[in-house]
Amino acid sequence: MSFLRINGAVLHVEEAGPPGGVPVLLIHSLGAATAMWAPQIALLSRTHRVIAMDLPGHGLSEARPGEYSMAGLAADALGVLDALGIAAAHVAGVSIGGRIAMEMAATAPGRVLSLMLCDTALDFQPPSRWAGRIEAVLKDGMAPIVDAVVANWAVDQTLASTAGLRAMVGRTNPLGYAGCAAALRDCAAPGHIHLPTTVICGEQDPSTPPARSEEIVAHIPGATLVLIEGAAHIPNLERADAMNRALMAHLTALAPKGPEAGMAVRRAVLGDAHVDRSEANMTEVDLPFRELILEGVWGRVWTRPGLSRHQRSLITLTMLAALGLDEEFRLHVRATANTGVTREEVAEAMLHVASYAGIPRGNHALKIVKEMLG
Repeated sequence: MSFLRINGAVLHVEEAGPPGGVPVLLIHSLGAATAMWAPQIALLSRTHRVIAMDLPGHGLSEARPGEYSMAGLAADALGVLDALGIAAAHVAGVSIGGRIAMEMAATAPGRVLSLMLCDTALDFQPPSRWAGRIEAVLKDGMAPIVDAVVANWAVDQTLASTAGLRAMVGRTNPLGYAGCAAALRDCAAPGHIHLPTTVICGEQDPSTPPARSEEIVAHIPGATLVLIEGAAHIPNLERADAMNRALMAHLTALAPKGPEAGMAVRRAVLGDAHVDRSEANMTEVDLPFRELILEGVWGRVWTRPGLSRHQRSLITLTMLAALGLDEEFRLHVRATANTGVTREEVAEAMLHVASYAGIPRGNHALKIVKEMLG
């Protein structure tokens, strides 16, 4: 969890996954918060660096007074990426989050790797749709609109997750809600977008029905549509498995394959400096071995979804220490800066090495750890 001052407001940001992973930015719907992405964060963070942001006045983010614009909200999202040192990210958004993602792609296409647009639309006309809601929340707070909003969000209103969504809406700052609603009221269809795009929509979404998703597909060349059965406007929780499958299918289709995938993971884990040195020293004698590790180890084992990159890093450290492979062990201790393994976790792993591979070997490995991390 972190708090970033972006364009004059303090915004709450959650991060998960390996620091060296390919970034994925998640943007929630109007009246919700990062918690709506919990099932997706748990899955995506196994292989990607996941960033989930609370919009102004939502979740734990500070509200700005006045009305917001779609361009301003896109600037907030880009500001989060800037603050985290991220040049470009895959962007997924639900409802207003999806429209913000499109704004980012239209105005700063170099910052967006691809789009995953869920239950959203090119525009949210007519303006009268928002006037009563803005007036109500500014006058009486969120309570008068909670039931009406969540009625569109889930098919099954008895689910515990639906109660959670209701709580999210109720806790939203009315200033933030009204400001974002004004951005939806005033936005028009975004400019040209030429990025890999998957459009996802709940088949029973009454707010932005499948026909609105089909408009997005027609607007973005090459975009594909995925319909989620038994889902309304917010499928993240009610149909989490289907939502997860759609997101992972999109990201997997865009991921490098074979040796290219192996090289991408190798660089993400070991760092560009090490890989560049290794590549510079490459000879014809090394090439068969390089192909073996790129395709067989980095490309097939490290890319499997069964364990997170963080978990694979910790297992690798323990194995190398137990086997007494000092050079490789040093390399992977250094790589913890990219995999997110903490000093405390390395220390715990060395206790297992000492317990199962012997005290001398564990002690020797711990000395290397202290030297490398010191």
